[in-house]
Amino acid sequence: MSAKKLVNSVTGCADDALAGLVACNPGLQLLQGHRVALRSDLESLKGRVALLSGGGSGHEPAHAGFIGKGMLTGVIAGAVFASPAVGSILAAIRAVAQAGTAGTLLIVKNYTGDRLNFGLAREQACAEGIPVEMVVIGDDSAFTSLKKAGRRGLCGTVLIHKVAGALAEAGVGLEEIIQRVSTVAATMGTLGASLSSCSVPGSRPTFQLPAEEMELGLGIHGEAGVQRLKMATADEVVKTMLDHMTNPSNESHVSVTAGSSVVLVVNNLGGLSFLELGIMADAAVRCLEARGVKIARALVGTFMSALEMAGISLTLLLADDALLKLIDADTTASAWPRVASVPVTGRARSRAAPTEQPGGAKPIATGGAASQRATLILQRVCSALLGLEEYLNELDRAAGDGDCGTTHSRAARAIQQWLEEGPPPSRPDQLLSALSQLLLEKMGGSSGALYGLFLTAAAQPLKTTPGLSAWTAAMDAGLEAMQRYGKAAPGDRTMLDSLWAAGQELHALKTPGANLEQVLSKAVQVSGSTKPKAGRLRQPQEPLRP
Repeated sequence: MSAKKLVNSVTGCADDALAGLVACNPGLQLLQGHRVALRSDLESLKGRVALLSGGGSGHEPAHAGFIGKGMLTGVIAGAVFASPAVGSILAAIRAVAQAGTAGTLLIVKNYTGDRLNFGLAREQACAEGIPVEMVVIGDDSAFTSLKKAGRRGLCGTVLIHKVAGALAEAGVGLEEIIQRVSTVAATMGTLGASLSSCSVPGSRPTFQLPAEEMELGLGIHGEAGVQRLKMATADEVVKTMLDHMTNPSNESHVSVTAGSSVVLVVNNLGGLSFLELGIMADAAVRCLEARGVKIARALVGTFMSALEMAGISLTLLLADDALLKLIDADTTASAWPRVASVPVTGRARSRAAPTEQPGGAKPIATGGAASQRATLILQRVCSALLGLEEYLNELDRAAGDGDCGTTHSRAARAIQQWLEEGPPPSRPDQLLSALSQLLLEKMGGSSGALYGLFLTAAAQPLKTTPGLSAWTAAMDAGLEAMQRYGKAAPGDRTMLDSLWAAGQELHALKTPGANLEQVLSKAVQVSGSTKPKAGRLRQPQEPLRP
């Protein structure tokens, strides 16, 4: 069974994708009758070298996303994972030649179909008297011993687009561009790793990968890699990748050692979440810097994908100042990221957090009978919550995501650890403020935020209001804060209802001679008589599940 795809038709998906890019980018135009996208300002390129690239569709944003001033002049797209037609390549060459360009450079990834089709188009164009040259890019660092076909073209090709584009924009001639990009390509390596396969529209996945395994060194069309690995942490995967691609015994390695300066590309192969991409980028930076490698620039994003493949590739390009000027040069290409023109390595990545409130924090009083009573009460509350963990989770499964008990147990353990570190504050307002900060940091979820709001607001009246009535004011302040930010109201059958019911009973403390124990007992009794309804996953009008 083929995978689900949001397409109009299998046969027309490549055309539709290119048309969509052009429709949303006024700087691009389609070449009528061909699957070709070109800069809309071709006439402005008169006297300068044109750059054409391309290949199969399914690698978006490559290659058409890199059309623009300072990068590619145009792109010829094939069907998904298929080389473009010779006729379309030739038509693109003719189009840029007719605009008065000073020769054309074809930038081709090292795949047999691309080499043949672009090569044949070049021969035909040369026969027509059009000056055309071709460079074949192979940056794959997967294979320890090179085969006759050489290294496959991967994400590093995008860096060649950038370097060549900056040179062409500066007016550099065709032969010099060829010489310089060839030198750059020889100092670059890319390695991929994936958690899943991918599927061409209308087809089954290109290969099968067990849930507990991942593929190292695979190609961008789902070609087999060099090794199947057991699932591992992001740090372990990055270390394995960097070890492999920089190992001198690997014939396709990139010569990165301590002291090297590199451009790092962390490329999403299509289906990796932004969360995972950030984790892998952090792991790559840390791993390289631990080896004494200076990261001059870092590009993180989706540059050359393999449809929906959940994987990543790392590209390392040895860099000097001259190369960095080309990487930093301006471009209007829509898929090229905004990259800061400063080194990644050596930059301060954090700043110290404020240690106290403006004007100085008031000293916290601890110890004494009040502190001891607070400890006993908190310990009993924590024990009760820990004992109810699974029961609360079971209740929550009927109306939510089943983690209520886990969340409250996390809070209870945090409070227990806090109590082990020393006696709690003896002043009620400071006690509630401290608990608020603890729950905000440790509890997590909506519950942590709501309890934090409640306790922060409740602490304020306790600073100034004397006697038992201070606790009535504290409860009212906490409930008002929960309503203001949580948007629940009494009667919505949320956690607010229990607290609201208890708060109403606490108003009896304002009565002279009120019996504290009786008031508190009544408050506890009424607070346990409400049932939840509104919440993150359920609207107030929904009926309760049985």
